[in-house]
Amino acid sequence: MKEIIFLTLANNLPRIRFFDEYRYILLRLAGMKIKGKCNLWGPFTIRPIGGVKNIEIGEDTFINTDIRFGVPKDKVTIGSRVQIGPGVMFETVSHGLIYEIGVGRGSVTKPINVEDEVWIGAGCIITQGVTLGKGAVVAAGAVVTKDVESYAVVGGTPAKFIKSTKD
Repeated sequence: MKEIIFLTLANNLPRIRFFDEYRYILLRLAGMKIKGKCNLWGPFTIRPIGGVKNIEIGEDTFINTDIRFGVPKDKVTIGSRVQIGPGVMFETVSHGLIYEIGVGRGSVTKPINVEDEVWIGAGCIITQGVTLGKGAVVAAGAVVTKDVESYAVVGGTPAKFIKSTKD
């Protein structure tokens, strides 16, 4: 019940600077693990209800608007000083390829780990089991299905290595 109340409040605050700078407090009260002051614009879609406990965010992180977290069992861990563009989806669950009568496709869940200083562009999809290494950059619209090395720039569907930002 606490999650529903505080998540609803956070998602419906006016989109002005004052509320943007303090929205993280309401998300913390909803059950999200937030390690320090962050700038979290929202709204956030968190599925299923109760999944907010599976989200951890480091300090000084910026998260833009319309973010989705699919976190039924495994966690999404976001490091410190991370920048996340609008419309990004974090999906910790996937279904099997083969349909079994009476069973369906089943589901598999794995955590997502975003290390410090990562930049995720607008409209990206980060899939289950992925780690984005420190300082990585994910180009807008990319679908990340495999781990990304530290300081790598990736883009495309599926995301592929473009270049390194480290000398």
